[in-house]
Parts: sequence; structure tokens; C-alpha cells
Amino acid sequence: MAIGKRIKFIRTLRNLKQKDLGAMIGFKGKTTDVRIAQYESETRVPKEDILSSLADALQVSPKALSVPDIDTYKGILHTFFALEDMYGFKISTNPDELTISLDMDNPAYDSLNELFSHWQREAIALASGEISKEEYDNWRYNYPESEAARTKKLLKKKE
Repeated sequence: MAIGKRIKFIRTLRNLKQKDLGAMIGFKGKTTDVRIAQYESETRVPKEDILSSLADALQVSPKALSVPDIDTYKGILHTFFALEDMYGFKISTNPDELTISLDMDNPAYDSLNELFSHWQREAIALASGEISKEEYDNWRYNYPESEAARTKKLLKKKE
């Protein structure tokens, strides 16, 4: 999803109007909703400082807004090709379905395995009803900060 679509998706998820979001990041007058509309339609791309302000207002990590452009199936496939080249992703059959896995011989394996384990843990917590969809989304959209906060909370519990 391109950056404009991510802004709109999360803004809508947060039940905000374009005007509200614009005002939250400091746009004034007639520009409050116009600038947000331009970002969402991708006629303008927010500069890094605006992107950071948008992320703060939407209560997400800036990384949640600037994901790769995956608006088409072919775009998604090329994203996976790049992940294969850079991080050792591989496609296989296990046993009756296609799966994406990590190449254990790739230097990125340990780091990615740890990150994916965090994701899997949260997905399991959602599926079991331990956390709500809102809590799961909050964790995802604020990763890695959400993981650091979770770890800090667990360490305090042990004290």
C-alpha cells in the first residue's frame, strides 16, 4: 500500500476526518483538509518532518506509514523477489499449500526469525482472545516501539 493509502487507512481506522488530522499536525485555515487530501491522493508526498507529525497524530510508527508500494499483485510479487534477494525469503510447498519461509543459511535469518517470532506471538494472542484486534493493531502499527514497551513491562513484572 502506498504512503497515501496508508495515511487514509489509518486515519479512517482512527475515525478522523482529513480536517481533524490536518489540524492535529498544525495546518491552518483552508489547508487543514486540502494538504491531507493531497497526501492521501499522492499528488504530494509528505516530507520527513510532516510524516513524523502524521505518525504522531495517528499514534503509529512512521514505519507504519511508509511501507513498500504493494498496490498490485505484480508489485507484491516483485516485493517478494526483492525480499528473496536481500533477506533469503524462499517459496515452497508445505505440504498442500504455498509458504514463504526464511533461508536459515542467510545472514539475516537470526534477526528476521526474532522479529517474526514477535509477530507470531501477537497473532496467537489475538487468535486466542488474549488481546483485542485494537491491541493487536496498536502493536503492529507502533512496532518496534511497542515491542520495546512490552519488554520493559515484562521486566518490571519480574522485579
